Amino acid sequence: QVQLVESGGGLVQAGGSLKLSCAASGKIFSVNAMGWYRQAPGKQRELVGIIRRGGITNYADSVKGRFTISRDGAENTVYLQMNSLKPEDTAVYYCNADLRSSAFLSFSTYWGQGTRVTVSS
Repeated sequence: QVQLVESGGGLVQAGGSLKLSCAASGKIFSVNAMGWYRQAPGKQRELVGIIRRGGITNYADSVKGRFTISRDGAENTVYLQMNSLKPEDTAVYYCNADLRSSAFLSFSTYWGQGTRVTVSS
């Protein structure tokens, strides 16, 4: 079984910073991509940022220039450095990984349980 465990959420004032971490554990053969999504109250879950094999990153327009996603491949851990936070960044942030547990299996998508980020104005 594969588990994704997030940490680092909390309450911060507007303009502040937070760093989220997500560690993938279990039987992992290879990772295609890891990323972060968020879901604000009453809204659909949306992509925040993703880092693919080779270090290629993509970000939502709303966070470009403020958030940075990075990955420790050896530890199968992905980070989200969030700077210049705004009240509209308030949401539950979910870690996501596209990986496979064996060379004989196809890639599957896994989700963490979510970590709450609240930005006060």
